[in-house]
Amino acid sequence: MHEFLVSAVAFIVLIGVMVVVHEFGHFAVAKYFKVRVESFSVGFGPRLFGIKYGDTDYKVCLLPLGGFVKMTGETPDVITGEGDTALAGNVAEDPGAFTSHPRWQRMLIGVAGPISNFMLAFVLMLFYFSFLNEVPALKTTVVEWVTNGSAAARADLRPGDTILRFGNLDNPSMVQIENTVKRSPNQTVPVIVERGGNSLSLALNLPGKTSGKRFGLSDAGIFLQYMLSPIDVDQVIPNSPAAQAGLRSGDHILSVDGHTFHSTDPLLAYLKTGQGKPVTLNVNRNGQDLSPIVVHPSIQDSEWRLGFNYAPPDDIPTRREPLTFAESVVESKDFCVDNSTLIVQVLGRILTRKVAASQLAGPVGIARMAGQAAEMNGWSPKFGLASAISLNLGILNLLPFPILDGGLIFLLLIESALRHDISIMLKERIFQAAFVVLMAFFAFVIFNDVTRLPIFMHLKP
Repeated sequence: MHEFLVSAVAFIVLIGVMVVVHEFGHFAVAKYFKVRVESFSVGFGPRLFGIKYGDTDYKVCLLPLGGFVKMTGETPDVITGEGDTALAGNVAEDPGAFTSHPRWQRMLIGVAGPISNFMLAFVLMLFYFSFLNEVPALKTTVVEWVTNGSAAARADLRPGDTILRFGNLDNPSMVQIENTVKRSPNQTVPVIVERGGNSLSLALNLPGKTSGKRFGLSDAGIFLQYMLSPIDVDQVIPNSPAAQAGLRSGDHILSVDGHTFHSTDPLLAYLKTGQGKPVTLNVNRNGQDLSPIVVHPSIQDSEWRLGFNYAPPDDIPTRREPLTFAESVVESKDFCVDNSTLIVQVLGRILTRKVAASQLAGPVGIARMAGQAAEMNGWSPKFGLASAISLNLGILNLLPFPILDGGLIFLLLIESALRHDISIMLKERIFQAAFVVLMAFFAFVIFNDVTRLPIFMHLKP
């Protein structure tokens, strides 16, 4: 019950803020172009309270799940007035109606909502990096994994090495090493490590920066340890290699082929090196070590995976290390670009049937993630999830599907090409069909969300 309440409250607050910001974007640009806004609502359903100022009713409604902006003549059903031709004529002649304004203004009103979401994501991360920026606070920086054939492997860096010096930094933190690597493509960095009680001097020849890709530690084949606990399994995807091998929710993966991993990034790099080769997991379940489990990785989302979601521990030691404003701007921009391209890639893989649509997270899945982020220590998961969802909301609303902002823009572009408006009757039919499809998709996503809940996974604890 506690988990449910936390998830519900976190979801309402998170989605409520995202949608209100989205709608405020439409509202602000509509007001700028003197489109009559009949209501700006926080929430849906019956009106609880509010104030009417000018033409607009600013109100708070019963259901706190977002909000909406109602503009005169915005949708076909408002224009026709359910068959009232007199009302249709009045709206068409109304200079404050949405449809009375030039198409380019209507397009700007439509795109303003998604742009507001993009701006919110950027501002949230800018604030986080400028004033918080939680970084691992481990006393030593240890190499967790080195990718075979990488620059780090050629420099003879090995898992378990403690980095004593990196470039001109003594006892560098993980963040300092990452920043040095970002600034040093195509350069040789001197490194001193401790291995088996001895100090070794190495030379790391960093590769060049790949165009359009953010350069980082993984490009050099280095994965640093920033957690102490083993990988905790949160959910096992049904019919995945992990599920077929007997892995269960709540299991702790102690080692993979004898290698100790504390996070999934180095594990994914290890699976990529193996190219589908079976791996042996040493697992602890309910305090007992099990017999080794053999798993055959499969290609999922264009990568070799085992088929489980991991639960990040909430006891990662961190400290605050705020960045300069210039550095924060760069990091915020990179965060937004990385997450935006990831969303587009996932949508592309779903459309090309490389990824099942059942893997999409809907309201229930987002609520679970929001609840988990709310209960985790630190601000990083909270700001990261909020920004990612804001980006998601903005990008999804730009899809050229009727009812969505992208659909409105697409129809306006068609009308611009035709040089005349599409008939109201045809628009009504398009919106009605789109509504049915959207509701069916919404029900499909919710069904998948519910079936992924632990109570429906049919997995023993």
